[in-house]
Amino acid sequence: MKLEKLIAGTCCILFIAVACHASAQVKKKGAVKKPAAVAAAKKPTPAPPFATESEIEDGKTLISKSDCLACHKIDEKLVGPPYIAVAGKYPQNQNTVDDLSKKIVSGGGGVWGTVPMAPHPAIALADANKMVKYILTLNAKSAAVSTK
Repeated sequence: MKLEKLIAGTCCILFIAVACHASAQVKKKGAVKKPAAVAAAKKPTPAPPFATESEIEDGKTLISKSDCLACHKIDEKLVGPPYIAVAGKYPQNQNTVDDLSKKIVSGGGGVWGTVPMAPHPAIALADANKMVKYILTLNAKSAAVSTK
């Protein structure tokens, strides 16, 4: 009688163990498929930010050490347009950075009125790029990069 109970108990334990193992396998397979489906439904990876934090900070510093603030303010018209207006007019892309950087170095006019912008040949093109990137991040419509 003891032997029969022992065999019945062992069979029950084996049955439960096999059932749990099979259930765990089904759950594993389902769990593996779900993240793949969720990953496919996620948005594509966003493009890298327009400018790095260090480029923005460098641009801000370069502007503060140059004569730019004699003609421009961040949010008010002085001799030239405010930086916020420039940021609102131009898209944040490398073509804009290249064009405006050349204008800083070479000077220009006709876009914001009759007063031309003086050339700044002493400013390196790489520094002008950082300055422009900082200015373009001031666009209130664009949350691409914070300007701490």
